[in-house]
Amino acid sequence: MLCLTSGCFFASTSFLPSSFSMYAISLASGLFLLDKPAAAISVAVIGVILGWPFSILAFLPVTLYSLSRKFKQAFIAAAVTSILLLALSIVMDFYYYGKWTSSVLNLLIYNVAGGGESHLYGTEGPLYYLRNGFNNFNFCFVLALLFLGILPIAKKKYAPDLLIVISPIYIWLGFMSLQPHKEERFLYPVYPLICVAASAVIESFPDLFRSKYNPYDRSIIVTVAKVMRPVVLSLILYASHARTFSLINGYSAPLEVYKILEHHDAENNSVLCVGSEWHRFPSSFFIPDYVGQVRWIDDGFRGLLPIPFNSTLGGTASAPPYFNNKNMASDKQYLHDVDACTFLVELQLERPYLTRGSDLSTWEPIAALPYLDRELSPALYRSFFIPYLWQEKNVFGMYKLLKRRTT
Repeated sequence: MLCLTSGCFFASTSFLPSSFSMYAISLASGLFLLDKPAAAISVAVIGVILGWPFSILAFLPVTLYSLSRKFKQAFIAAAVTSILLLALSIVMDFYYYGKWTSSVLNLLIYNVAGGGESHLYGTEGPLYYLRNGFNNFNFCFVLALLFLGILPIAKKKYAPDLLIVISPIYIWLGFMSLQPHKEERFLYPVYPLICVAASAVIESFPDLFRSKYNPYDRSIIVTVAKVMRPVVLSLILYASHARTFSLINGYSAPLEVYKILEHHDAENNSVLCVGSEWHRFPSSFFIPDYVGQVRWIDDGFRGLLPIPFNSTLGGTASAPPYFNNKNMASDKQYLHDVDACTFLVELQLERPYLTRGSDLSTWEPIAALPYLDRELSPALYRSFFIPYLWQEKNVFGMYKLLKRRTT
């Protein structure tokens, strides 16, 4: 499940702080189960300081129990690791920012004090992570949530150590569900624990029907429960493959479109423009050298977006005037002269309005790839690949790379 569930498949290759925290939680949990509390708490500190500071909540159960088990060893390991990493972080911050500060502390203060208007980037209801969890882990997620239900039956096997390791699932889900701004990546740290919890439940299927007075019960129902273990695992892995296939084939167009730039000739210092598709811009890694700038054009988004780095303003040690602590849009983040755009990337869906790229007298399509239209496609068919029905039932738009026509 760690290899093949869609959630782990995508989270493990994401270059994100939450992915790093996910690796750290996996390692810390493993060390804790191997009765190495000092090593487990050191890894937890690394995951929080070098990874994602907010993941401290997910590390709390293992950290607190490690301290209660071998306080002296665990405390010294945590203190030494914290001091070394914070010192290293502060020195690096000074090198790049030109002043003594702590980016880790600043991040925590900024978010706890409510500095950023995160709702600008979208809000979701309290059930978002439950739906998202099922999409990425299907029945594995359902079984993981049932872990507490089978605990009274399998208490001797799983309490307290495995319960301590798995408890962050419930803590993290509850905490994150209360936040108005939600993103799939916020759940990454507990993804491996979902697989562990589901595995424990699957392994305990026979215990649900075995008499507590006869641990060697070989009745028909116990035998059927044993057979169900590989059946359920196969069902989970099949559904995971269906989800992964749907994501790759339905939503990979942004990655593929930008790659095409590498195989297209244009003048040096060309300008690549992106409008409402700013949130699917993968990274400058895919942008060839002949593209001098990637610029945003105003399509109505009112949040702050990345702005091209300007070394003349003081390099990394400067705070340009258009930055603000409310994530509010700056007029300087947009390219107002759209005629300066050499290339344009946009998503064209079946909507009752025209897009910029619809003007074929101005723009010439050089690449167009299908992109699954979430709003017009049924939830079941867009979420999971069902042979023969996925393409038939879903609606697709076109993700386009366009080039300005020369006159």
